[in-house]
Amino acid sequence: MKFNYSKICSNLLKDLPERQKVVLSRRFGLNLSSAPPVGGWRNGERRETLEFIGKYYGITRERVRQIEREGFLRLKPKTKHHQEAFQYFTNYFKIKGGLKKEDILLEQLGDKKEKNQIYFLLTLGEGFERFAETGDFYPLWATNKNSLVLAQKIIDSSSNLLSKTEKLLTLKDLNRLHSLSQPVLTSYLEISKEIKKNSEDLFGLKDWPEINPRGIKDKAYLVFKKEKNPLHFTEVANLIESTLPQTVHNELIKDYRFVLVGRGIYALKEWGYEEGCVKDIILKVLKENKKSLTKEEILEKVLKQRLVKENTILLNLSNKKYFSKTPEGFFTIKIKTV
Repeated sequence: MKFNYSKICSNLLKDLPERQKVVLSRRFGLNLSSAPPVGGWRNGERRETLEFIGKYYGITRERVRQIEREGFLRLKPKTKHHQEAFQYFTNYFKIKGGLKKEDILLEQLGDKKEKNQIYFLLTLGEGFERFAETGDFYPLWATNKNSLVLAQKIIDSSSNLLSKTEKLLTLKDLNRLHSLSQPVLTSYLEISKEIKKNSEDLFGLKDWPEINPRGIKDKAYLVFKKEKNPLHFTEVANLIESTLPQTVHNELIKDYRFVLVGRGIYALKEWGYEEGCVKDIILKVLKENKKSLTKEEILEKVLKQRLVKENTILLNLSNKKYFSKTPEGFFTIKIKTV
């Protein structure tokens, strides 16, 4: 349902004493032609502070607050003439679980030109309460404090689940824990500063690189996670906008999350790739098997770890300082290595 919120606000304010009308207009950034501009201010552009308005009129901020309060007392009886709009707000909150993050709320209830009007009407209306931003929550509006208490419990349990699984989860994954409607769970998670959603609508903790990538290394990590394959550093650079290939190479080689598996080719360590050169991988293969292996068996196992030519593996295998070959054609470690 679409309302003309600007017209509603104008109708409410039109009979107020001029100073109350102007103070409320400037406090809430409403568009009233009678509100004079001052400094760089233009009518309806922004919400102004008590102190700013007080300086303009040469009165204290407390006097401005008093004028604002007097204006609201005059306006509240008049809200009965616009109950359809206020009921629309109430129904919206019911669907959203009793609360909503402020910027999303203002955007969904109206459009960019009427956000200030909606903010004003919510402040004026009965049953709507604004909660200021904290270290844990973004600014939000709620119809009762119990909704915020419930949201906190949902956020805490979701955060614990994400910490335990250590992987991104969908809204559906999280809802298996809570059994709430999608709009309600979404509203609760949106107010949290701890839990974030990425561009693929997957939820994670704020410090995870998949959620809040910091620098080239994290962006490269996200590229690998998306592509799910080893990549040459030039390919990674192409997938990260405005990044030089050599810069990517320098960052990847220093980060423990990446393993060089071929000539300029990297993979994620979490995929099971081991660090080290080809010789080190051969040594590890022979150690883990605890027996001599054929050339073919070694090739098969090393090629799972390194994207190199077979001749490169065979050349390393011919290093008599580390490997020996039995008369039967099996290879084993020649000396004990650390």
